[in-house]
Amino acid sequence: MHSPVAERPRLSACIIAFNEADRIGDCIASLAFCDEIVVVDSYSTDATAAIAQAAGARVLQRAFDGFRSQKHYAVEQAAHDWVLCLDADERVDARLRASIEAARARGFDDAAGYRFARLSEYFGKFLRHGNAYPDRVLRLFDRRRGGWRGQREIHEAASVDGAVATLAGDLIHYPYRSLEQQLSKTERYARMMAEHEHARGKRASLSKLVLAPAWRFWRGYVLRAGFLDGWHGLVYAYVRANYVRQKTIMLWMLERGQALTTPPHQDDTGTPRD
Repeated sequence: MHSPVAERPRLSACIIAFNEADRIGDCIASLAFCDEIVVVDSYSTDATAAIAQAAGARVLQRAFDGFRSQKHYAVEQAAHDWVLCLDADERVDARLRASIEAARARGFDDAAGYRFARLSEYFGKFLRHGNAYPDRVLRLFDRRRGGWRGQREIHEAASVDGAVATLAGDLIHYPYRSLEQQLSKTERYARMMAEHEHARGKRASLSKLVLAPAWRFWRGYVLRAGFLDGWHGLVYAYVRANYVRQKTIMLWMLERGQALTTPPHQDDTGTPRD
């Protein structure tokens, strides 16, 4: 006697976005196999919301108060318990889609969550070595057994109570529109991480200030063969090492009571001005 085949679980895709009019359409198109697509938009000033709605997504507006919080909110709004979480600059490739659909056909019976590799495009080349790849992320999970938990709003990660399986295929990632954007984004993330670590009592040492950036570069560019990605791999490794340097310097300054940002200048009436 054959056991009954489990009903195929319904799947919600959850996306957070802000001013992603040039990328949200491709992201949604790659999720056509999902039963619904939820986009949580942080009041974009471009056509992000309109494009998402036209593509069939359910669009919700919510003020941004942190990456983890925004993603947790998106998961809460989903109609189904199995969720697939993406950023607007990511797409599911054909092989990953096939892997997800095969797992769903089995009723997602072997895990509470699934991880897969993320493949990042970097100024015209996909990085397949170094610290950039495979960069596995857990993005498909049963929200009844996990989600975007914890207190850290930056470099947030989902977790589940139960087994985690790895699926074949790549989550294609287009993280930067320009070097200027990458450097600005890196500095902002470094500050957010330094503030997070400082609030939790973590300290920066002189040895970490000197050695941690060098180790990040050496590990990614040499030990993990980032050099095989050519000049793209070299630039990427340098920028990522500089992120570690910036974060450690900022933590060092916070420990000594120094401000990380310039306070607004005030005129004689006490009115803030540039």
